[in-house]
Amino acid sequence: QVQLVESGGGLVQPGGSLRLSCAASGRTFGSYAMGWFRQAPGKEREFVAAIDWSSGLPLYADSVRGRFTISRNNAENTVYLQMNSLKPEDTAVYYCATKPPGGRWYRGADYDYWGQGTQVTVSS
Repeated sequence: QVQLVESGGGLVQPGGSLRLSCAASGRTFGSYAMGWFRQAPGKEREFVAAIDWSSGLPLYADSVRGRFTISRNNAENTVYLQMNSLKPEDTAVYYCATKPPGGRWYRGADYDYWGQGTQVTVSS
């Protein structure tokens, strides 16, 4: 059974940094992509970033490009999201998810397993 466990969320001031982790287990991820999505109160879930597990090729939403960096550690089956220059509008619950081959990296419906989420709050 696939399990995804996020960690690293918390409260940070505007301009600060956080690093989220997503520990994955239960399958061989070589042909998959791993994505990060977020959902703020009263808003729809939105794509943040994704990475191809085997090649490391990343993809970012325009709203985070240049501030966030996605990476993975193949040996530990863990994906990271380094978030710098955080803004109040980055406040949301952040989820990691796995995407099998095919589909669109930015479309949540194409991902098959999701973690439970970790809260990120950016406030002074």
